[in-house]
Amino acid sequence: MRKQPPHDEATGEPAAPVASLDLDDPSLFINRELSQLEFNARVLEQARDPTVPLLERLRFLTICGTNLDEFFEVRVSGLKQQVAFGISSTGKPDGMAPDDVLAALSDRAHRLVDEQYRVLNEEILPALEDEGVRLFGRASWSAKLEKWVKRFFKAQVQPVLTPIGLDPAHPFPRVLNKALNFVVSLSGPDAFGRSADIAVVQVPRSLPRVIRLPASVAGGRNDFVTLSSVIHAHLAEIFPGMEVTGCHQFRITRNSDLWVDEEEVENLLIALKGELPSRNYGAAVRLEVGRDCPDKIIEFLLRSMDLGIDDLYRVDGPVNLHRLVSLLDEVARPDLKYDAFAPSLPRRLTKERDLFEVLRGGDVLLHHPYQSFLPVVELLRQAAEDPAVLAIKQTLYRTDTDSAIIEHLIDAARRGKEVTVLVELRARFDEARNIGLATQLEEAGVNVLYGIVGFKAHAKLLMIVRREGRRLRRYVHMGTGNYHTTTARAYTDFGFLTADREIAEDVDRVWTLLTGLGKVRKLKHLLHSPFTLHKTLLRLIQDEITAAQAGRPARILVKLNALSEKRIIQALYRASQAGVEVDLIVRGICCLRPGVAGVSENIRVRSVIGRFLEHARVYHFHAGGAELTFCGSADWMSRNLLRRVETCFPITEPRLAARVKRESFDLALEDNCQSWLLTSDGSYECARSRAGARRRSVQETLLDELSGD
Repeated sequence: MRKQPPHDEATGEPAAPVASLDLDDPSLFINRELSQLEFNARVLEQARDPTVPLLERLRFLTICGTNLDEFFEVRVSGLKQQVAFGISSTGKPDGMAPDDVLAALSDRAHRLVDEQYRVLNEEILPALEDEGVRLFGRASWSAKLEKWVKRFFKAQVQPVLTPIGLDPAHPFPRVLNKALNFVVSLSGPDAFGRSADIAVVQVPRSLPRVIRLPASVAGGRNDFVTLSSVIHAHLAEIFPGMEVTGCHQFRITRNSDLWVDEEEVENLLIALKGELPSRNYGAAVRLEVGRDCPDKIIEFLLRSMDLGIDDLYRVDGPVNLHRLVSLLDEVARPDLKYDAFAPSLPRRLTKERDLFEVLRGGDVLLHHPYQSFLPVVELLRQAAEDPAVLAIKQTLYRTDTDSAIIEHLIDAARRGKEVTVLVELRARFDEARNIGLATQLEEAGVNVLYGIVGFKAHAKLLMIVRREGRRLRRYVHMGTGNYHTTTARAYTDFGFLTADREIAEDVDRVWTLLTGLGKVRKLKHLLHSPFTLHKTLLRLIQDEITAAQAGRPARILVKLNALSEKRIIQALYRASQAGVEVDLIVRGICCLRPGVAGVSENIRVRSVIGRFLEHARVYHFHAGGAELTFCGSADWMSRNLLRRVETCFPITEPRLAARVKRESFDLALEDNCQSWLLTSDGSYECARSRAGARRRSVQETLLDELSGD
């Protein structure tokens, strides 16, 4: 129930906010990086949830590890650079200095990593063993198993290992980012009379990190050993005649953020291509070692990497948890995984195969992954083959390597159609893939653009121009997610297909802005960054404030991946002070503090973590009863609203708008299985159902209602 703002007793009008409540106060904002770590903690909780299938729990554990890797590669490395340059403030609303943020992150990250390995060793691995899925440690190898492993090492592993003895002629090698390595301590002279006592062995990424054992050797159908244990047991083989006195795995995480001065380079593709190799050898930001690694070796590694003790992470298991995800493919146990499902199609698409005919009859809304992404691919296929189609224009931020979308774009170009694709080369960690796609498209005759200097193109747009009689008609797809057929089965997103003339004209104007030169032209329906989206959102929030202050109904519902933009947060605080009821469903980073007396008592924040990654961006405003609903590509972060090209589109057809509201908000706000509630101190509490209460899961409900099973 909405908490009403204070009222003046004499007039009955809403009282002015308390003067002492300064909305610039840093205490009203949660630190961005700390909030991001709390998201990883919620992911880790999925690995502990006994209602989640066992192998899926392992997947969540590896996702948490991968997320932490990227966190160190980008966020921690950026903070370390600020400290190195003597910058005293991050410039974030929370006001924390970079060194203070690093100290807080180190404490939280160490606890999180310790919990990861505790969950692995005390919960997941024992439970897997009970199910007949065994990961054999060296202490449990039988003589028969040892013999097999030795043969495997000599045949498959030893030939690709290159030991490097450290001496004045062989300094500490430039180990790859996130690669598995061993530091080996030795005694005794070698063939040249050298008495160096330290060597490093780098393990190629081509080697599998988890190795299946034959049933005849281990006795079970799902028995495995890790590559690190195989190497550890036989490293003496590559140091003949010397005594191996110690062997310890380690991994270095490096700064992986690419930087290119776009205004100085003549060709962004060539410049980025030249920078990519440096990602593997950036400045070290984290050292992971086995828990039993001696202090002397650790001190040596820290000195070699120019790291401090806070950058050290001792782990009780493989240094790269992500590589354990291969067990999900190796183990054929459907009972230990989520039930398979078939994405459905809207009824109109099952009756009519001609998608142009379908869209002339009305808009189509797709909710992935519950509903199939294939209509988008099929629309491109039909456009490529249709002689009446003259042009195709599409943005690509992330997509599959062997994507059918790319095949259809190439096919269209080869058939003589005008095909223009804006490939965002700077999509973090997909730069190499996008460079390859851009080259492939260019070679097929596609017009390839790389976006706007200084502004990443994050909008998800597809426009097809078709001649119909004497007129040209545009068909449009817009979405909250990428043109990626694989993630469309794992991420929740909305896709919107339309032939509406005014919306299509707006999309065409956005395309003209992206590809040509000129001033911003007014759009009738779409909002776009960096021009109209931010200021329109502030206006829509203010409209709700005005309505609440006048005693009229006011409501704001928002679904995002992240919320950190200061002016938006302050506007939401003012809305709460005015009595506006605000519900925010923010999967990851949230810098707003809910529940602060006199500031955010009417704001509730929840995060939904489940089988699918919640990825859709949806904004809903009561708007005096008009019930405005938007979908878009933009989170409410400074980069999205002010430094990227983003689009936001209204869902105006009442039936579709009601669907978006129910599937995005109504069901999620009832969820008592996979929801986490943000408290004012920045921590999250699980929204567990009361004893005897009906189980409500937004994702399970939508699977039941929308999927084809």
